[in-house]
Amino acid sequence: MRWALVKVALAVTTMVVVAFAVPLGLVVKELARDRAYGSAERQAATIGPVLAITTDRTQLERAVASAETGAGGRIGVHVPATGTNGRPAEIGTRRAAPADVAAAAKLGRASISPVPGGSSLLQPTAVASGIAVVEVFVPDAALTNGVTTSWAVLAAVGLALVIGSVAVADRLGTRMVRPAERLADAAHDLGRGKLGVRVPEDGPKELRLAAAAFNAMADQVVQLLANERELAADLSHRLRTPLTVLRLNAASLGDTPDADQTRAAVAQLEREVDQIIRTAREQQAHTRQAAAAAGCDAAEVIRERMAFWSALAEDEGRTVRVAGADRPVRIPVARPDLAAALDAMLGNVFRHTPEGTAFAVDVHNAEEAVIVLVSDAGPGIADPDAALRRGWSGGGRGHGQAMSGGGSTGLGLDIVRRLAESTGGDVRLGRSVLGGTEVRVWLALNGRREGHGERRGHRLRRTLGRRGRRATRAGS
Repeated sequence: MRWALVKVALAVTTMVVVAFAVPLGLVVKELARDRAYGSAERQAATIGPVLAITTDRTQLERAVASAETGAGGRIGVHVPATGTNGRPAEIGTRRAAPADVAAAAKLGRASISPVPGGSSLLQPTAVASGIAVVEVFVPDAALTNGVTTSWAVLAAVGLALVIGSVAVADRLGTRMVRPAERLADAAHDLGRGKLGVRVPEDGPKELRLAAAAFNAMADQVVQLLANERELAADLSHRLRTPLTVLRLNAASLGDTPDADQTRAAVAQLEREVDQIIRTAREQQAHTRQAAAAAGCDAAEVIRERMAFWSALAEDEGRTVRVAGADRPVRIPVARPDLAAALDAMLGNVFRHTPEGTAFAVDVHNAEEAVIVLVSDAGPGIADPDAALRRGWSGGGRGHGQAMSGGGSTGLGLDIVRRLAESTGGDVRLGRSVLGGTEVRVWLALNGRREGHGERRGHRLRRTLGRRGRRATRAGS
């Protein structure tokens, strides 16, 4: 595909360059020719006033010598004979054939006569004795002056256009091919059993849709394998009860050879069941690790959980706002873990703020992290550090009681903290732009926090603050 795009761009640009460069080259050549003959006409015009006044040889020679190219022997004047016994006068250098000079005088208009090394412009002028002809020699070099340079410039511009179009086509092809190559590599890896492989959803729209479909398929494969292994483990556990009965019955058969064979068979069956259980558990752990490594779409999970909590928010008269969840945001966190953390944060809003209190969920996809902000318009938290400690309690737990006035967070924020720290991020509590509590969850994408991450967090809060104030004013 990449080479095909390059070839198409090369062919199209070459045709365009040829279509424009060839006519431009011919126009440049014609302009140079017109410029040379125009200069010759101007030089001939300088001799015309002198001929109109006098045909004296001395005066004419002086006029020819003072012309632009007269000193170089390029101008000649053919004066007709005066009187009955007069003879024609030739002043300057003559190059044109007598027949061409006579034809120009007879026609009464300028003409061009080919001569060795160039051409001569023949300009007739009326004098007292008849028609005089001024001849101006135009060498071949003057006819092509600057043409070679102009053609070289046109060729360079055309070559630059071709190279530029090929480079642009190559970059566009790379932009299209790389996502396709990543998709193909991910498909091969998934076929080899690497369940944690996922494809970044970037590139053209069609490839983004294909990557999203592949990621959804891979998630479904992981879920199906997890269900299958859970079923295998469950069936193995169910076999333990009849196996225990068989072992007890075999123990009561006595010491006959048949009884020994039965007991050996039951023991072998127990070992096989134990092996199946161990294998299923190991595979379940591997599947969970693959799911966590593959991550999930945070925006999709947020939309799903907000759809669940919005029904309760509507019943309690709460205003809900969600921002930044309209496009895919991949994070290195398992889907159930993120859903549990969101439920914990949103559950705290409903438990520790009065009915009718507005809240918002914002998602920001930064360069090195994804930041999830859950903010409310409640009274806020008096001791944020204590609220993050596991098992913290400030007193009562009644519904509608603000965190700042009491109420236990239980294990909710601890779950959120452990989720963030598993990616190399953290959790911070502070004052939200709505006036209440802000829970900021920093989920690192590369497994570590950069030193400037905190500054980015401050800038993010200011940005979201402005967004929140605009949303508040719009809602009011």
